[in-house]
Amino acid sequence: MKLQFSVSAVQDLVRLREFIAQNNPQAAERVSLRLRQTIGKLVLYPDIGRPVPELENVRELIAGNYVVRYLRESDTIFVLRVWHGKEFRDF
Repeated sequence: MKLQFSVSAVQDLVRLREFIAQNNPQAAERVSLRLRQTIGKLVLYPDIGRPVPELENVRELIAGNYVVRYLRESDTIFVLRVWHGKEFRDF
């Protein structure tokens, strides 16, 4: 299984890290590391996220306070978006 990130997902991760780093750079590093580790688990366990009923073939993984939406196609996991659970996102 391969892992790929959409441009939007990369922008989300950068945005989240920068937001946290404004007040606590060490926390930003910890959160970033935990998110990468959790997302990395998708390579071994691609179906651990729950299906998103309104989006065909899209799954949602809860990673602490964060939501990761991804798509599994053959041997690749495409991370589509990442956001904090308190943010409202309609993807």
